[in-house]
Amino acid sequence: MSKNSPITKTFTKIRNFTSPLGLIGSITVTIIVLLAIFAPWIVPHDPFAIDATKRLIPPFWVDGGSTTYLLGTDHVGRDILSRLIYGGRVSLLVGLFSVIISGVIGLLLGLLAGYLGGTWVDHVLMRVVDAILAIPTLLLVLVAIVVFEPGLITLIVVIGLTSWPQYTRLVRGEVLSVKQREFVQLAYTLGAPHTYLIRRHILPNVVSSFIVVATIGIASAILTESSLSFLGLGVQPPDITWGGMLNDGRNYIATSWWIATFPGLAITITVLAITFVGDWFRDVLDPRLKQGGEGNE
Repeated sequence: MSKNSPITKTFTKIRNFTSPLGLIGSITVTIIVLLAIFAPWIVPHDPFAIDATKRLIPPFWVDGGSTTYLLGTDHVGRDILSRLIYGGRVSLLVGLFSVIISGVIGLLLGLLAGYLGGTWVDHVLMRVVDAILAIPTLLLVLVAIVVFEPGLITLIVVIGLTSWPQYTRLVRGEVLSVKQREFVQLAYTLGAPHTYLIRRHILPNVVSSFIVVATIGIASAILTESSLSFLGLGVQPPDITWGGMLNDGRNYIATSWWIATFPGLAITITVLAITFVGDWFRDVLDPRLKQGGEGNE
């Protein structure tokens, strides 16, 4: 049977929708999001409560552990499990809202640069993008954090304003390709307004690639937030972050490994799950899987 036959394409789409990694990633992300949303009602202990008499209790399966504190306590007696659940709220907020900021900016500028490809507007925008991409994102964020007061809002805005060039470059390339297709050229020849062409024909054909990159961008933002919080330049105490928990446990790795291990695992699992979802989106939204490959004609 031909690879381009409708039946083959249908089975390919079904296979992509039932991707094991995509399913695992989706379930994991859903659980993490639900835990973050309902954290105040499900945490077993007050994540901010300090009790020196209960410091450094190991996880329940380790000698000396307690089922009261399933994942143990940290160096000042705070419950690790409760803090992990609360820490997910900050990571998800930073990842989501920073990508919204960078994605909106990158999408608009990418549409503009691509649609006006070859003009001075396109050249100026691309040189700005090249200049920003030449500087490591983490370095830009570090400089901005030093200039402004560290905090949740600052971190979201700074990550968002330093991550848009990758979206601009991607969208511009997609627009340059789409606007050369026959249905776009025909609509232009018939006198369709520029806004109509962008809204009706170009944007729907670039949004799938944009969604995939934005999904991966959430994982990247979470890693950036965790790195900055570990260095003490991200979200500040008493707010709980996984990076901050890693920082708390770095001096206890040899004796109380669980303080740093569990937030490290939380970061790894979350980033991997979001990456799996991004890969699944890529497979499902791949334009080559669309019948006829012509997009929204």
